[in-house]
Amino acid sequence: MTFDAGTPAPEVVADDHLLAAWLAEAAGRRLLEVRAEGLEGKELKDAGDAAAHELLMGLLATYRPDDAVLSEEGKDDKARLDAAKVWIIDPLDGTREFSEPPRDDWAVHVALWEGGTLTAGAVAQPVIGETFNTGTPPVIPARTSDRPRIAVSRSRPPAFVEALAAKLDAELVPMGSAGVKMMSVVRDVADAYVHAGGQYEWDSAAPVAVARAAGLFTSRVDGSELIYNQDDVYLPDVIVCRPELAEDILAFIAEHGTD
Repeated sequence: MTFDAGTPAPEVVADDHLLAAWLAEAAGRRLLEVRAEGLEGKELKDAGDAAAHELLMGLLATYRPDDAVLSEEGKDDKARLDAAKVWIIDPLDGTREFSEPPRDDWAVHVALWEGGTLTAGAVAQPVIGETFNTGTPPVIPARTSDRPRIAVSRSRPPAFVEALAAKLDAELVPMGSAGVKMMSVVRDVADAYVHAGGQYEWDSAAPVAVARAAGLFTSRVDGSELIYNQDDVYLPDVIVCRPELAEDILAFIAEHGTD
């Protein structure tokens, strides 16, 4: 059966923020469909990656034919370096979690880079029915935890994050998907995400766009700006946190490093 993403309303097509959200939601629906087909393990991972990538590439070709695209699952066309607008997408962030139903900590990332900066973005978490986007920026709720919470990977967190948590008297909250970790700060599930273990532009572009729109602090671990649509798409580290935690996190990393 051919998947039908539907047709976006004219106002969605006319607005990059709304289109990013619509694209992420459409890919999320496609992934839920793939997840229900009975595949397992690597077959399910590969099918999800391919289905979401093909859908997003087709939709962008239809609704933004003049824009360039950088996708985790696609070939990097360096023509994007001279393009006015570049969509940076991760069709399935958290492939491992996607392949382990009923886990919900996986996501679809759709971001737009324009004029040297991220201008729109959306992160869909299909299982929980949420799409966080820059068109309607999330309102960060008041913190409900007395202790800071740091989102970390499901496997053993890096030693420097454990040391940072000890310094801040913070709790570590394990979960999958870089995008889910960053959105956990938006959702008041965590208060910070600090990563220095290696990532690429598509891992953080959409979540960072949403986090910025929501008023969260974002930077590299040395405090410098996160820059996208570079020739080398390796962007190994990121901080997303509540603004009041940024100074202490950066000071700790400046003193102790991330090794």
